[in-house]
Amino acid sequence: MLIRIEATDLPGRDCPAEGDFPGRTDVHVAVQRRGRPGELMGLQPGDAASAVWELQCSATRTSSGPDLRGPYLQGGPGARFVYLSWGSVDAAGGFAMFRRAKLMLDAVGPAVLEGAAGSGLLVARLGLTDAKGLPLCAAVRPPLISWSAGSAGSAGSAGAPAGGATRDV
Repeated sequence: MLIRIEATDLPGRDCPAEGDFPGRTDVHVAVQRRGRPGELMGLQPGDAASAVWELQCSATRTSSGPDLRGPYLQGGPGARFVYLSWGSVDAAGGFAMFRRAKLMLDAVGPAVLEGAAGSGLLVARLGLTDAKGLPLCAAVRPPLISWSAGSAGSAGSAGAPAGGATRDV
């Protein structure tokens, strides 16, 4: 199964200080691998028009519905999520994480999850700028994110995903 994350409204490459946020420059975002916080997939600049990440996972049937597992899915059964890690990139290309957004898979409705398990595609759509104009962080659930089941024909479509993100296949 494929999880496609379609993100828009990125906060920009430079985020000024706001309240308890000290501000950051050369801001980027990527998907964090489970158990390996330094291993990131699809690093995107904070000023990109959009970003798309595609994550391979498996859907195992359980008594409470499909349980998704994969190298980029965090948490245990019933509490899985995807981390989008925000960081500053230095001149040498080093990434210094400063906040994360948790895309909560427990917020996917049962019918959508069943449909996605059947079609092979679960799609998340969200904006990545919070109400203060900063990089979105903390637990992300509707209405900040929408989840839908895609059609099998739209999974792994030809051409580069928007934002030039990479896929883990």
